[in-house]
Amino acid sequence: MHEIAVVLDEQAVIVGVKLAGEEDGQLTESLEELVSLVDTAGATVSGRFVQNRQRPDTATFIGRGKVEELADYCQEVGANLIIFDRELSPAQARNLEERIGHKVIDRTQLILDIFARRAQTKEGKLQVELAQLKYLLPRLTGQGNQLSRLGGGIGTRGPGETKLETDRRRIRKRISDLEQELKEVQRHRALLRQDRKVEPLPLVSLVGYTNAGKSTLLRTLTGAEVLVEDKLFATLDPTTRRVVLPNNDIILLTDTVGFIQNLPHHLVAAFRATLEEVQEADLLLHVVDVSHPYCEEQIRAVDGVLESLKASHKPVIMVYNKMDLVKDSRSLPITGHPAVAISALSGQDIQQLLAKITEVLKERYSIIELTLPYAKTSLISLLHEKGKVLTEEYGETGIHIKVEISTVWADRVMSQL
Repeated sequence: MHEIAVVLDEQAVIVGVKLAGEEDGQLTESLEELVSLVDTAGATVSGRFVQNRQRPDTATFIGRGKVEELADYCQEVGANLIIFDRELSPAQARNLEERIGHKVIDRTQLILDIFARRAQTKEGKLQVELAQLKYLLPRLTGQGNQLSRLGGGIGTRGPGETKLETDRRRIRKRISDLEQELKEVQRHRALLRQDRKVEPLPLVSLVGYTNAGKSTLLRTLTGAEVLVEDKLFATLDPTTRRVVLPNNDIILLTDTVGFIQNLPHHLVAAFRATLEEVQEADLLLHVVDVSHPYCEEQIRAVDGVLESLKASHKPVIMVYNKMDLVKDSRSLPITGHPAVAISALSGQDIQQLLAKITEVLKERYSIIELTLPYAKTSLISLLHEKGKVLTEEYGETGIHIKVEISTVWADRVMSQL
């Protein structure tokens, strides 16, 4: 796996560009988030450089004159790293580095570096490496040109281009191998889900913006020893634990990778195996840091990712977290979903959250009729326990049952027939 962005003790200038039609607040929010990303990656922000443009410059994104200003500014503040808040094309990054003389990366590259540091499991590392290589592949062109000039004259272009093509083939082969390995991971997860259905338990997934407090909430609800850290993307690998609800029902609660604004599409694609936990969930707990000044924008960013995962139709409880940090009487965002305000860290109103989970899972009731083969009579006690059996008739092929039961448990029973 390649750590392609930052190393410790680098001094960075972050570059923001406000394009036509964008609000000042959008740029401010995005740059504040970029500062947090840089801190998480282990570098220090020594300055900010902001520009207004109608549209990006095709060669350098910010234009020739601004490139010279940026180079002077970096020298003034002692920076040796430049981080753009936008995704740069390979040519733009190459041109900027040549003209400024310092390493230039973009937001995507920074996030990839953080992911590389955070991934702990084999699956997480595979997903990060796949995303890194897909990002790197179109950016090899400039490296090939540099290699072709190393000899300084005739006869040197061929070896450079040959090495470039060799690197491309090697990377494409590695991408193919990683995609195959991740398909195996998906198959393994599918088997695990089948195992779960032997003892059919409702699946509840924690989703939310990175650093909203999902892992803290998982630890508070389950006592699980999971990493809790005030950094972006502290959790990359899903963790699933059991939780007992007030009515003694048991659910499976899963923590997932945090979302972020402008999360690159290929990152979402690379983490699809992990995010399948969201797609399979019966209920989503959307955890929101209500102490954050831009929490409503973060909610919209999470909703956008859920839509891309085709999970926006699922039942949602809004979990307004970090209420202990809210000093004013601000009104909570209105989303149309059931909501509970808590503090996962202090345990404030956690019981109300558990009660709301119970209520939402219970209110999705339906009446089903089914014939249980005599080989599946073990499901009868489950139907009596989790639902209201209206009729029960024994026939030649099995037991015909009509039962009023929550759709969650109905789905779990039907999956075993």
